[in-house]
Amino acid sequence: MAEMVKLKYVKLGYQYLVNHILTLTLIPIMIGISIEILRLGPDEILEIWKSLQLDLVQILCSAFLIIFTGTVYLMSKPRTIYLVDYACFKPPVTCRVPFATFMEHSRLILKNNPKSVEFQMRILERSGLGEETCLPPAIHYIPPKPTMEAARGEAQLVIFSAMDSLFKTTGLKPKDIDILIVNCSLFSPTPSLSAMVINKYKLRSNIKSFNLSGMGCSAGLISIDLARDLLQVHPNSNAVVVSTEIITPNYYQGNERAMLLPNCLFRMGGAAILLSNRRSERRRAKYRLVHVVRTHKGADDKAYRCVFEEEDKEGKVGISLQKDLMAIAGEALKSNITTMGPLVLPASEQLLFLLTLIARKIFNPKWKPYIPDFKQAFEHFCIHAGGRAVIDELQKNLQLSSQHVEASRMTLHRFGNTSSSSLWYELNYIESKGRMKKGDRVWQIAFGSGFKCNSAVWKCNRSIKTPLDGPWADCIDRYPVHIPEIVKL
Repeated sequence: MAEMVKLKYVKLGYQYLVNHILTLTLIPIMIGISIEILRLGPDEILEIWKSLQLDLVQILCSAFLIIFTGTVYLMSKPRTIYLVDYACFKPPVTCRVPFATFMEHSRLILKNNPKSVEFQMRILERSGLGEETCLPPAIHYIPPKPTMEAARGEAQLVIFSAMDSLFKTTGLKPKDIDILIVNCSLFSPTPSLSAMVINKYKLRSNIKSFNLSGMGCSAGLISIDLARDLLQVHPNSNAVVVSTEIITPNYYQGNERAMLLPNCLFRMGGAAILLSNRRSERRRAKYRLVHVVRTHKGADDKAYRCVFEEEDKEGKVGISLQKDLMAIAGEALKSNITTMGPLVLPASEQLLFLLTLIARKIFNPKWKPYIPDFKQAFEHFCIHAGGRAVIDELQKNLQLSSQHVEASRMTLHRFGNTSSSSLWYELNYIESKGRMKKGDRVWQIAFGSGFKCNSAVWKCNRSIKTPLDGPWADCIDRYPVHIPEIVKL
């Protein structure tokens, strides 16, 4: 025990020394220079100044050069992107699907295939979902009625509710929206969902609108990246990003096990996010966007097909999740953090990683690679609530504590896998617990079909008070809850 304590202090000392090496080097030099200046008398200092022989022209040229360099730097510096606020959709209690209801529906819909029913029950028992997750009204029918009208109805309910909450929270007016981005992977009607939003709120005719589909659960961060790029070239603008997944037309009614998995995990959800590059939003904005890193493994055939929409033998369309999904996600994560690491990790962690890498190359390739401590770079982690296995794998690979993944586990338990919007339910959980302080750094990590791993880094702009409204308002006091490995049904 004593050795562990000593090792801890050695590590802390090493981290402090390396992370502050520049400061620790410059302070003695500055002290030495200050002492030497104090030893000199006024006459000696004046003589040194005269010996420089600077005339008025040289001084003016130097001043012009400094001003010119500063102006060029400020003009070429990327615009700061602020996350002013966001709103998450809270499904009505009438859409709630307890385990008993879900399994009763499965038995009636799949009455000719009891093995498929048993398979869904085993998945649900180990899923990490709770009794309050929600499915859209069309799925509550027996059999489900996934019509185009019902799908549009779900889209309107989710998107308009989130937008209305955002307008109420921020005081934003529809005419003030300059850029609109809507991402929904599996439901892509004509006119588009972005056009539906424009029609509902009578947005300006010169609005720059985008509708992203087929991008999977990581599409929310792709939308953030697109909004960032657009805000860099359009000054003094507001961008609204809407992230959702419409469940109605994508509920699988066949017997293929790989396609039954999404039925057990995916639930209703959506979020609307207001981004801005206006300096006037600096004071009230919650976060500042620091980095977005995107990784795409689509060149690999296995990665491309590990999450795939296709027809089964009976011609029923569904999303097939392959067994090697977690291994592929792990590889995508490694590629992503290889890019992210140098951007966010302190010098102490980067040095350890570099030394280990060199040692493995020179001495023994079988040595265990050093996994950087990302807890040195971030106070909060929002890991896509894709399922218990996803959260477990990332917790293990990134060596995170239970509290670091608490927001992800509780979001999965309360709302299920809400696809691209799950990251915002997790962020709202952290805020609702009163844990978000000024200067805190947040790492959002999401995975999506293709196969993609995308991540975003935010820095908290101000200490955030516990929200009085939102998806967690009526239940945050009950969380965190204990989630057993298996819930016997």
